[in-house]
Amino acid sequence: MERSPELHEGDRADDWGKFLKSRYKKELGELSRLYPHKRSLFIDYRQVERFGKAGIALADELLENPGKVLEDVWDALRNNQLVHTKDGKEPKGINIRFTNLPKKTAIREIRADDINRFISVEGILRKTTEVRPRIVEAVFKCPAGHFTKKTQKYGKFIEPDGCATDGCTFKKLELIPKRSTFVDSQKLRVQESPEGLRGGEQPQTLDIDVTDDLTGRVSPGDRVVINGILRSMQRVVKGEKHTVFDIFLECNSIEIAEKEFEEVEIDDEAEEAIKKLSCDPMIYRMCTHSIAPTIYGNEDVKEAITLQLFGGIAKEMPDGSHLRGDIHVLLIGDPGIAKSQLLRYIVKCSPRAIYTSGQSSTSAGLTATAVKDEFGEGRWTLEAGALVLADMGIAAVDEMDKMQKEDRSALHEAMEQQSISVAKAGITATLKSRCALLGAANPKYGRFDMYGDISDQINMPPSLLSRFDLIFIMTDQPEQKRDLAIAEHILKSHGVGELIAQHKHSPIPGVTQEYIDQQLKPVMPDIEPSLFRKYVAYSKRTCFPMLSAEAKEALVGYYLKLRGIAEPNKPVPVTARQLEALVRLAEASARIRLSDKIEASDAERVIHIVDACLRQIAYDAKTGNFDIDKVATGISKEKRDLVRVIKDAIRDIGGEGRRAAIEQVIESVTGKGFPRDKVREGIDMLLRHGEAMEPKQGIIQLI
Repeated sequence: MERSPELHEGDRADDWGKFLKSRYKKELGELSRLYPHKRSLFIDYRQVERFGKAGIALADELLENPGKVLEDVWDALRNNQLVHTKDGKEPKGINIRFTNLPKKTAIREIRADDINRFISVEGILRKTTEVRPRIVEAVFKCPAGHFTKKTQKYGKFIEPDGCATDGCTFKKLELIPKRSTFVDSQKLRVQESPEGLRGGEQPQTLDIDVTDDLTGRVSPGDRVVINGILRSMQRVVKGEKHTVFDIFLECNSIEIAEKEFEEVEIDDEAEEAIKKLSCDPMIYRMCTHSIAPTIYGNEDVKEAITLQLFGGIAKEMPDGSHLRGDIHVLLIGDPGIAKSQLLRYIVKCSPRAIYTSGQSSTSAGLTATAVKDEFGEGRWTLEAGALVLADMGIAAVDEMDKMQKEDRSALHEAMEQQSISVAKAGITATLKSRCALLGAANPKYGRFDMYGDISDQINMPPSLLSRFDLIFIMTDQPEQKRDLAIAEHILKSHGVGELIAQHKHSPIPGVTQEYIDQQLKPVMPDIEPSLFRKYVAYSKRTCFPMLSAEAKEALVGYYLKLRGIAEPNKPVPVTARQLEALVRLAEASARIRLSDKIEASDAERVIHIVDACLRQIAYDAKTGNFDIDKVATGISKEKRDLVRVIKDAIRDIGGEGRRAAIEQVIESVTGKGFPRDKVREGIDMLLRHGEAMEPKQGIIQLI
């Protein structure tokens, strides 16, 4: 006998009643106790699905007809009196919220069929408005004193045509806010996660309507999963109604995705492949060769980038301070040395990464900006920038030297404190930007001059340079053996590319897929990019190594050896920042092996890399010492000494007036063993920095 639909409807509420009684007793008890402070009952979709035969039917109905299901659950709560309030009255306005949906719909794949269905989308919050009350039930009063109620929907305010009381003819009614019902509301805009985007695509956004106790929970830059009912609204342009409708999501529940790298799905097969890889003794070489294999050489740089991908461990101290685990790397090199290609390749390998070019980035685009548009109904709203969107990943910034000065200063806080503070247009907020920065820049004069001072040729402020853990100078020096290898490598890559293109167009006899694969071997990564991404994500998720005693000894030994070069009047070789960088790199090195312990071999590996970097940027060839001041302050110890001697000479010659003939000063200082051209440079520097002036031609006076 077939059930009648009415009976069937009633059964649905009974099924929900049974389900809630058996699985949600504890939560309902808590809700009764905490009502009205807690007004939401969260139901796990997976638990509904597992509730026998009836459960599957209920779960399917939720996706297809969510409005009716929410009514049914509400009926079940009321009929079975599952929520008791302290004063014994029937609770009003309990929200039924569903979480943990199995299928996530990509924002760009939402179609007309999804309207009025229950869907789940994930992404990054781009903007949020302030929380404001919205009217849901308006009460109107006519001059005769009758009251008329009108339920309001999202969007336009609807007024009744006239008084609803029989026999009353008044048309003009007045809204009585005191008797009307309001609910908190907020608008959010969610943007697709950057991981799923193919290069060059514009990420799509979806507006979310949030009400009641879900408002004010999230801020721009958060990664969220939002479950809700997709609604549509007719587009009205200048009073004209359109046939095209706008969509928005009526939010049912928000899940904040705090766990980083969870969105990279790793199945058992991939996990086995990852574990097998980690035991391979050649794993470091394989990782290095998996980064931009079409680029020849640059082993040191590729190894450093591999370490950056895996990253150190971020530490939260009991006193609330935060030690960053992200490794920042800067590549400075001659044009045509494939820096940009390395940066673009990283975006492929990292589970989460954003590529941006400094030439076209403003500080607002990198950090966050306050915008005033129709999204916030003309109010100011915060919009997250690239560094916030790359949170927990890598931000690759190309052409950093071409950025405006004030835009570069936005990077300081993001690199060290890993947060971005915004105080614009009456909005003060702090957004998270826990990302590793991989920067690329060209030398100041286009190419490196091997005999010049390197710090003079880097067009970046010392305060920013000192925040990078590793700085690589990539010079393009003609050298026959290496040039030949590069030429052969480039021609081979092009040759194979030509062969594939021709074979695709018209198959060449005798050319098999095996032959093509064989030819491609030198330019193929040792580990597939898709597996490499999973490897990095798996390592960051599961591996938290600790320093062994031997590794500690090796790192401290190297640090003290460098510091020990310093004598009272010698330059400062390295600062504590370099030691922190060593620890972070050593942690990353152990993570590549998925090891829980940082061995002495890890310490040696990172000492070798850091040493190579310091030799390039802080080595003073004249004295044979390291001088970190070249990078940290932009003025080497030698220059500072020279400036001091010049100032003393001016005072000696000029006496009280502190002015002297420039020629005399040069004679006096060169007599103390300083080269003439250097003294001239020192005098120019004093004049340029405003420490001295030239009142008359050939006369210098200290200010």
